[in-house]
Amino acid sequence: MEDLIRLLHEGQHSLVVANGDVCTFDGHGVSDLYSLFKEDYGFLKGASIVDKIVGKAAAALMILAEIKEVHTDVISQLALDLFAGSRISVSYTTVVPHIINRTQTGWCPLETRCRDSLTPQDCLCRIEEFIKQHQ
Repeated sequence: MEDLIRLLHEGQHSLVVANGDVCTFDGHGVSDLYSLFKEDYGFLKGASIVDKIVGKAAAALMILAEIKEVHTDVISQLALDLFAGSRISVSYTTVVPHIINRTQTGWCPLETRCRDSLTPQDCLCRIEEFIKQHQ
């Protein structure tokens, strides 16, 4: 995991996924994780992930994809609570009450949408609604 963390920081990536092959991503929010979940689910299953920021929406995708472990610089308490019912090994540097938006003026839109969701499946429905509205 240390090598993946170093790769994330030195390459200034937003996401690193390792499952045999190692892939780096530079997108915003959950866009890369969601694309992988929809297009290459098998690569995520059992994967090790390093992500800069993990909110509840990202946590839901990781749980549904059945990843093995995740390390993040920043994780929301909402994401930690969702991970609590999973078998995923979670490590992090900082816990925050919630993820903020890019302009730092309020909550991340997906953190807001998923806030009251009780299951990863419910979060996925809210993520997909959000993505459809922003295409």
